[in-house]
Amino acid sequence: MYTPNRITHSVQSTNLADILERVLDKGIVVAGDIKVCLADVELLSIKIRLVIASVDKAMAIGINWWQHDPALSTGARPDPGAAMAARLASSSSVIEAIPDGEAGSEDTSHG
Repeated sequence: MYTPNRITHSVQSTNLADILERVLDKGIVVAGDIKVCLADVELLSIKIRLVIASVDKAMAIGINWWQHDPALSTGARPDPGAAMAARLASSSSVIEAIPDGEAGSEDTSHG
């Protein structure tokens, strides 16, 4: 009786978690440029830069923009009271600069 030989593969199987772990550990950079020209006049230029890495790897290579973005970090959010105090101080200095007698007075004479 004849038994067919089985084909053996020498490639190890890796699952998605292993691939993702390796990508985040090492990091990936994808860069590309797109230019649209019409009659030797550049109409549109798009530069695409994509970095995929773990937070630890990103910080190791000097990428930490999320720490300074007010939408992403509570430490980067400005104090709303400080902004209001600054506006109040600037308006107070404008009011103080108006000479006495001119503040709040309007010319009601017609003629």
